Amino acid sequence: MATGSGVAGSANTGKVRQHPTQNEGLLFERSSPGKRAYKLPPLDVPAVDAGELLGRSVRRERAELPELSEIELIRHFTRLSTWNYAIDLGMYPLGSCTMKYNPRVNEFVARIEGLAEAHPYRPDGFAQGILEVIELLQRCLLEITGMDAITLQPAAGAHGEFTGILLTRAWHESQGNARKKILIPDSAHGTNPATAAFSGYLVENIKSNAEGGIDLDVLASRVDEDTAALMLTNPSTLGVFESEIHKIADILHAKGALLYMDGANMNALVGKVRPGDFGVDVMHLNLHKTFSTPHGGGGPGSGPVACKGFLEPFLPVPVLVRNQDGTKRWEYDRPQSIGRVRAFYGNTGMFIRALAYILANGPDGLRQTTEDAVLNANYIRRKLEDVYELPYKTASMHEVVFSDKRQAARGVKTGDIAKRLIDYGFHPYTVSFPLIVHGALMIEPTESESREELDQFIDAMRRIAQEVEENPELVKTAPHTTRVSRLDEVQAARKPVLRWKKPEAGTES
Repeated sequence: MATGSGVAGSANTGKVRQHPTQNEGLLFERSSPGKRAYKLPPLDVPAVDAGELLGRSVRRERAELPELSEIELIRHFTRLSTWNYAIDLGMYPLGSCTMKYNPRVNEFVARIEGLAEAHPYRPDGFAQGILEVIELLQRCLLEITGMDAITLQPAAGAHGEFTGILLTRAWHESQGNARKKILIPDSAHGTNPATAAFSGYLVENIKSNAEGGIDLDVLASRVDEDTAALMLTNPSTLGVFESEIHKIADILHAKGALLYMDGANMNALVGKVRPGDFGVDVMHLNLHKTFSTPHGGGGPGSGPVACKGFLEPFLPVPVLVRNQDGTKRWEYDRPQSIGRVRAFYGNTGMFIRALAYILANGPDGLRQTTEDAVLNANYIRRKLEDVYELPYKTASMHEVVFSDKRQAARGVKTGDIAKRLIDYGFHPYTVSFPLIVHGALMIEPTESESREELDQFIDAMRRIAQEVEENPELVKTAPHTTRVSRLDEVQAARKPVLRWKKPEAGTES
């Protein structure tokens, strides 16, 4: 069996992975008065009541925390770690999320003492090393995107969107009219309309055409002098590239509107085409999606924003500049700046990791990662399109979107298929998104996965499709091999249990 996730045994056995039986008692249930997991040395200073130091802010009553031995505590957290799914264990087919492998060399470089311990308040003269990293990453990202200026401040993709739209608003205001609305295709990321509304704009939706792209005639009829920008995800959440992107840009620019590009799907473009070359005015990147910095719980994230030169005066302060002697410094005197959007300069640990990834791959390697990501997605598409409905026949880029239309006829929905996939040892794909595809199965393998791993994923998906035909209840009641069976999602949403409560005497926990 290939390294990572997949069906247990070989790809042809049809067996599913079983979790080992373990004592799964919770910390509170194991608690016993008097147990200690630590022992502090005797107090060698005068004892002081915490209330005298902290006043009313200090807690007066003792917290009801579990009392355990050291080995019980260690085993508990070690046991929990074995229950987690991770990119180091197997494939994450989450469409749109781009959950690629995080190379260990990135982690090594990010832990170099001089970089890891660079304090953000350190004077510029004593921070030239980390400033060199930031400047080099900026130059690399500008070359990759074809843009003129960039800020690394935003802490995530949605934060980058917000920053980009603030730049858009600031520029329009400098022209005498902030404008009123932003156009957003129905295939955009869900954060796009939220960002536009949060920035004070009205949102107008544009429906996709039969190919999953923007209808140019419809766009032209909707763009007017009140339009600030079009927020376009390219490739879209359907995995479709807007082949007429130049014409889209021309339509917007003719009316004085800007083209904002959500760069979350840059994993399909790096090294092949640059957004700045096809008319994009401002865009954000996700370092975790495209440049392999940790995603989700392994974060924090980073969402740099790149723009054309006319937007540079509005970038957040401070802006990194180079002195005549070659040293670097932060410049704060930017009268038209939108101001800070993040404390300090951004998540520098992510900058180091992303730069390590870019330099390790080089131009040819980055281009190959793009080609491999697109190849992997199309390989899955070709191997599954005879058993899962493909709502849009347009060529796929780095991800492919199926629907549950065929399985729904047997009463099985996309969520059921995803839960059954867990039994086969894989993390589920993205369920029910994008919203324009009813019952969507959104799959993105990234370039990280080998053909062997893809074959096991494909085999699992095909077996589930067969199970739907022969025994739909098996799929509708999945998962069957997990420690926690299928949950009541409605009750979980309406009556969530958010904390442990001590059971009353005479009752079971």
